[in-house]
Amino acid sequence: MAKAPVVEEHDLRRMLKIATVTGESPVRDVALLYVLYGTGVMLTELAQLKVSDYLTESSVVRRDSFIRPEIAHNNLERPVFWVNAKVVAAVDAYLAIRVATGQGLTERKAAYRSLDPNSFLFLRADGEPYGLTARKSPNGVINYSCDSLSQVFRRLHSQAGVEGHALAGRRTFAVRLYRKGYDLHHIAALTGHQTLTAVRRLVDSDPVKLGDLVSGVV
Repeated sequence: MAKAPVVEEHDLRRMLKIATVTGESPVRDVALLYVLYGTGVMLTELAQLKVSDYLTESSVVRRDSFIRPEIAHNNLERPVFWVNAKVVAAVDAYLAIRVATGQGLTERKAAYRSLDPNSFLFLRADGEPYGLTARKSPNGVINYSCDSLSQVFRRLHSQAGVEGHALAGRRTFAVRLYRKGYDLHHIAALTGHQTLTAVRRLVDSDPVKLGDLVSGVV
């Protein structure tokens, strides 16, 4: 299988700009892009994040959170950090829209910004959750996918003329960390890979331009 493409900064900026003026839920779509490219989560993990994975009961953003093992792609808990200012601002803007439109609210107005802590962090335009589809492989292993959310990301990439899909966010996240000089152990901890070989495969063949390398030498 071919590797997912690495989306460069200018292409991501174009995607975000176009997302703000297209689709049924532009504020949600911008937040989805920021979370996908800013945390390295898998698509099915993103679909199953809950409000309580992002907010504390006192409505404060959980700076240090985690991907719950029951939703993790490898069934192992790993950290996720809500510390990037752009990611947090985008998610906060979307949650404000949810409150204003009454999507997934609770009667406890003082807790979780009035949102049900057990509701999913991201919802469809109609306020319903993104459902997962189970498929059994020939060897009997059950895999899950989220086709409806996958289509959202394909649309967001396509309308901006950017090659890619949901897996591009994860690879781009890893490659950008690698370019900044972070070691494979740290990248593995953030992406949930259990071996350094798997991380190397993720960041290998980084399409960095040779001219970009030379431009910063002196």
